[in-house]
Amino acid sequence: MVFKARQATGKLSSEWPTPEDNLITSRILWLDGLEFGHNQGVAPDGKVVDTRRRFVYIHGTNQFDRLGQPNSHGCVLLSDSDVIRLFEAVSVGTRVLIRD
Repeated sequence: MVFKARQATGKLSSEWPTPEDNLITSRILWLDGLEFGHNQGVAPDGKVVDTRRRFVYIHGTNQFDRLGQPNSHGCVLLSDSDVIRLFEAVSVGTRVLIRD
């Protein structure tokens, strides 16, 4: 399933009109930052850095060949099977550490 604006579209990635797009597929795990001014809220210079308001997620992608390479505006991209497994393993409020 492809998601657009956090809503299921009812279409599979194979049915998407522009399959070259980096699509949000399978599941969305919303992220909330914990560090004010870094990934939560607004930075001292007034720039919005809030992870949730910037729509940064962990999600599936149709671009399996690009996994492990920069390919988004901050999201963590996983294969559909991996994001489904992760989605089923964690609950709302689970803390995650994302690092290199």
